[in-house]
Amino acid sequence: MSGGRGAPFARKRFGQHFLADEAVIGDIVRAIQPRPGDALVEIGPGLGAMTQPLLERAGALTVIELDRDLAARLRASGRPGLSVIEADVLNVDFAELAALAGRPLRVVGNLPYNISSPILFHLLPVAHAVRDQHFMLQKEVVDRMAAAPGGKDYGRLSVMLQWRYAIEAVLEVPPRAFEPPPRVDSAVVRMVPRPPEAVAAIDATRLGALVAAAFSQRRKLLRHSLGPWIERHAPGAAFDLQRRAEEVPVAEYVALALHRA
Repeated sequence: MSGGRGAPFARKRFGQHFLADEAVIGDIVRAIQPRPGDALVEIGPGLGAMTQPLLERAGALTVIELDRDLAARLRASGRPGLSVIEADVLNVDFAELAALAGRPLRVVGNLPYNISSPILFHLLPVAHAVRDQHFMLQKEVVDRMAAAPGGKDYGRLSVMLQWRYAIEAVLEVPPRAFEPPPRVDSAVVRMVPRPPEAVAAIDATRLGALVAAAFSQRRKLLRHSLGPWIERHAPGAAFDLQRRAEEVPVAEYVALALHRA
């Protein structure tokens, strides 16, 4: 997770805000509970405020850093057990990392606010290769991830992530914990993949398409948005279209994805 007091720079194009509050760092490490032998991967280590305590507890850590200067700084630190991948996280094959480690990954990171959703969706297809994920995100995003049906926060992100993970908000982080302080509140979320047998029958692409259709006109009844999709892909499905997308529980969307004509 990006961090470190006295940060020499923060590049706006990378959405960098460096975690600097030692008490918050301690709280996050305790939430993650790293152990020796864990296949830990940190996205966006920045200046390494989280990197060192994670490394101390696990003994080995792979970090993914896009910024070439920060990646070089981490390599030059010479920390035993630290492996640096200089790359865009959206181009990293996490299933391959898990295969190389020989066990499921534990993924952590302070995700840049501007690309947090793309990163979450990039990790979705490799949830089978992950033990758990702990991410610092904009609190608004965490609220959407964990939202229950019936409110404005509940949407496509809620459904797609709750289908695949058990999601829990574990810690709120104020702007003053960062340098420079962001203009938004942050939160740490824990994501534990559901057992393979619970999701094996689901075609993720099909589920994604129907959820996207449902929320494409969220102010209208589903007969306007999801109705045409059902007619084409799941004719005869028993599904109440006299509701809005935000009123439908995750389990009903999953059941519809399983329906075949």
